Amino acid sequence: MTRPPRIIVIGGGHAGIEAACAAAGIGATVTMITQDPQAIGRMSCNPAIGGIGKGQIVRELDAMGGRMGLLTDRAGIQFKVLNRRKGPAVQSSRAQCDRRLYQSAAQDEIAAIPNIKIAPDNVRSMTIDNNRVIAVIGDSGETYPSDAVILAAGTFLEAVTHVGAQRKSEGRFGEPPSRGLSGQLRSLGFEVGRLKTGTPPRLDGSSIDYSLCEIQPGDQPPRGFSRRRPIPIANHANCWLTYTTPETHQLITDNIGRSPLYNGQISGIGPRYCPSIEDKVMKFAEKPRHQLFLEPEGMGTDEIYINGFSSSLPAEVQLDALRTIPALRDVTMTRPGYAVEYDFFPPTQLHLTLETKPIKGLYFCGQINGTSGYEEAAGQGFVAGVNAVLAIRGEEPLILDRSESYIGVMIDDLVTLGVDEPYRMFTSRAEHRLHLREDNTERRLAHHGHRIGLVGSKEYDSLSRRWEKIDRCIEEFEKTAIPAASIPFPGIKRQGGATLAELLRIPGVSFGDLNGFGAQIAPVETLVAEAVEIAIKYEGYIERQARQIEQFKRLESQRIPADLHYLGLSGLRREAKDKFTRIRPYTLGQASRIPGITSSDIALL
Repeated sequence: MTRPPRIIVIGGGHAGIEAACAAAGIGATVTMITQDPQAIGRMSCNPAIGGIGKGQIVRELDAMGGRMGLLTDRAGIQFKVLNRRKGPAVQSSRAQCDRRLYQSAAQDEIAAIPNIKIAPDNVRSMTIDNNRVIAVIGDSGETYPSDAVILAAGTFLEAVTHVGAQRKSEGRFGEPPSRGLSGQLRSLGFEVGRLKTGTPPRLDGSSIDYSLCEIQPGDQPPRGFSRRRPIPIANHANCWLTYTTPETHQLITDNIGRSPLYNGQISGIGPRYCPSIEDKVMKFAEKPRHQLFLEPEGMGTDEIYINGFSSSLPAEVQLDALRTIPALRDVTMTRPGYAVEYDFFPPTQLHLTLETKPIKGLYFCGQINGTSGYEEAAGQGFVAGVNAVLAIRGEEPLILDRSESYIGVMIDDLVTLGVDEPYRMFTSRAEHRLHLREDNTERRLAHHGHRIGLVGSKEYDSLSRRWEKIDRCIEEFEKTAIPAASIPFPGIKRQGGATLAELLRIPGVSFGDLNGFGAQIAPVETLVAEAVEIAIKYEGYIERQARQIEQFKRLESQRIPADLHYLGLSGLRREAKDKFTRIRPYTLGQASRIPGITSSDIALL
């Protein structure tokens, strides 16, 4: 192909942004079709990025050339590392953001890329020729020719919002749904399901009594997300913690019949790990209270997001329930919470590249694949955008496996296992999570960004020099001996001394403590010190995990021909044939993770 690949991205949310920027960054011309260009980058729910397992995804995107980490650092008003008291395998970064600033930063980022064009339109149908998508058609009547189409429609497909008995055709508060595409895709053989998500009410911060809350400050010093393009960050705001009361629970229980979740009005399945306040009260009746975090929407507004109080109860019930909480006795609600139902496509209909199995050149990413959360959507958008271009060029696809990234864990889970409820990333989903730490993200993944052209050679060389510093420092610590006289630990004294590495393995001893033992350690950047300390302290565990990964990769390295005719394999159980035919696993490792598949099936395969 002599001209650049033409990519259509449908949607301007977090998945669409990463898809468009990644595809354009490796040479495609991109048309992003969205109903409202001013809504690109809008944070529909919580104005925060990161969290347990999610922060790792953002860091992984940054390591490969994605945008979410950079946008978060530009818009962040409070930065924290969660699980700091636990081991590095489960520590995750999180940032509270200024909602408007994040949206503005996202739009500025896209505007700075000359080969991305924004088209204000709604896609109503696709043109399919010989089982390949070749164009999309908008409500405007315009036809947009394409070499690949990335559908990142979020919660907008045939969407309906619910507040009590009130139903509206909306994909987000005050924004119209996308109609037409679901019906066409169903007619093309796609399975279509229905999911539900929700959002809490927004509050006027000036009507809250913060003296009755527990302050939740950011970390000092704060740690940002983007290590490839670091920018100055600071904590500008606090969050606050409060709790529901027995009165809150009683009021909700008395009105549960008015909840669309409980009276049959909503049929879609909601997220298990981000339940509504109705679900918390009804399903965990033994708990006397539930945590609620009061989080600022930004620096130029008094509006507060009440994290933990997602609801679709009638607006007046939501307000009455909020006022049973001491800090909120006189609160003013600026907007009620609501639930939104939308169409999604069970992700077992996708390849690991996120290209659909029924239609070539068509990629799905984000909440239409059954996920919840900005970060999960962004990770999928990046992979879809890159693979759409690589496929057109006939190049090796970007397929991240479970041992090298949380994004790989997520996509493998989606494509291999499917979903029956909105999928959310947690560190517990990753069996190799000690290897998938935040401190080694670039070392795990930057080579992918370099290969595809999103991480430049100069930048990659700089990262390589940092890794060399880490290795040299570890080697030096293993060899440098400290005499017993300088060591305040009796057990070590009796041994006649210790190396710096042995001292660093002692619980409570940090990199910064070593000079106090008489060592002369040259100053190193924080990122190097952090990586060295983790590598030495957890050496035994890391080595054991490396052996597990090596065993994992033996099955992952055994590719299965894409056109293998499973029904013709003698000796294979009928259930296994059907599942292999539907999932079309990429490797023996992926095949072994399909529910219901036995070791005998794998041996025969």
